[in-house]
Amino acid sequence: MSDIRIATAEDQILLDKEAKYCSYGDTVHYIEPPRIFSRCEGSYVWDTEDQAYLDLQMWYSAVNFGYANPRLNNALKQQIDTLPQIASQYLHKGKIELSEMIAVDAKKKFGLDGRVHFNVGGSQSIEDSLKVVRNATNGKSLMFAFEGGYHGRTLGASSITSSYRYRRRYGHFGERAQFIPFPYHFRGPKGMTKEEYGSHCVQQFARLFETEYNGVWDPKVGSSEYAAFYVEPIQGTGGYVIPPMNFYRELKQVLDQHGILMVSDEIQMGFYRTGKLWSIEHFDVQPDVIVFGKALTNGLNPLGGIWAREELINPKIFPPGSTHSTFASNPLGTAVGLEMFKMTSEVDYGAMVMAKGKYFLEGLQDLQKRFPIIGDVDGLGLALRCEICGPDGFTPDKATLDYMVEEGMKGDMIVDGQKLGLILDVGGYYKNVITLAPSLEISYPEIDLGLKLLEQLLVRATKR
Repeated sequence: MSDIRIATAEDQILLDKEAKYCSYGDTVHYIEPPRIFSRCEGSYVWDTEDQAYLDLQMWYSAVNFGYANPRLNNALKQQIDTLPQIASQYLHKGKIELSEMIAVDAKKKFGLDGRVHFNVGGSQSIEDSLKVVRNATNGKSLMFAFEGGYHGRTLGASSITSSYRYRRRYGHFGERAQFIPFPYHFRGPKGMTKEEYGSHCVQQFARLFETEYNGVWDPKVGSSEYAAFYVEPIQGTGGYVIPPMNFYRELKQVLDQHGILMVSDEIQMGFYRTGKLWSIEHFDVQPDVIVFGKALTNGLNPLGGIWAREELINPKIFPPGSTHSTFASNPLGTAVGLEMFKMTSEVDYGAMVMAKGKYFLEGLQDLQKRFPIIGDVDGLGLALRCEICGPDGFTPDKATLDYMVEEGMKGDMIVDGQKLGLILDVGGYYKNVITLAPSLEISYPEIDLGLKLLEQLLVRATKR
């Protein structure tokens, strides 16, 4: 095991400038000194010392199709040479055709007509969805959301994100969520199967509508005070918690009975991360609104958006000027999004991702058998979780995971004669979960490599 690395002289000059000139409002230094990266390709990034790191989080699932994907990069380059920019109030082919692809796909899968509205990223698209929802429900500003849920850090998005620390210094901006327990089976009450616990959580939620004194429902007029339930079908920052397959179907029945919309936040889990275009597809329900971003452009352009049912977003109810962004539906982003859809239509990404995810999960399960500090592993497609715990296999152990992350970033592990680092993401309610979101293009040998590197980190952690 090597000592902590010291920044090179050139890197230290840059770090000194960062300390003086850069806002820390959007900065998290997971290690000291922070790495400065210089290039990327496929599943790897290289720092300024040309040390390679296998990346198993891919920019929080924004780069689903691998760093510097040649096909998607070329789509961007070609667009630069034709129509690189145009004001968002003007039409261009890319906006129309990308909207059509998303809407036609939703019609096929959910049987619902709908429309697409673009913005410059996930949080901004959450804000747009809040406008759509509030407008369609006569201005209701109260929402349901899940404990452990994350929807962004703009003022509106942070109000429906369960972490109080994201809004502690800013208060609320109209919306406010009531946070409902998510069926986190590993940390749920003992004696229930995963499906039974899912039903139990729905039943507890349904209690809120039993009488007017539960606080959310007026039975005399049949009206709820709440407009929508914001869900991440698979929790992202919350630790890639995967609910039972019966959960959303039963939850949606309660919502439909009380006129409450379901908004599916697919910003992290969309675009085949779980083996389907939208992760909500696994659960046999019809969402009213879908919010997307990140991997739509493979991280090449900050483009996101929403799809909403026709009744919620048609021009009569949501007229021109309802929301606007200078860079919404920009032609560079829509060009990459279109090429992504074309690329995924030519290869069965669903089958490919599910097969790779199964293989990776089996490797994690093997590690779990050999390392008692792994309390839980689970996965759906290539959204995988590995929960690091104390010796009892249950007590959350954030400190050990922090140590593993730092060790991975040293870049000093040796596999088959190759010196490598490993980039991991930390999530979970107790910040003790490795949330694995590798490139969907990851090869089986690279999965094996990732498992070997994880094993080395686990050995270091248990021997320290």
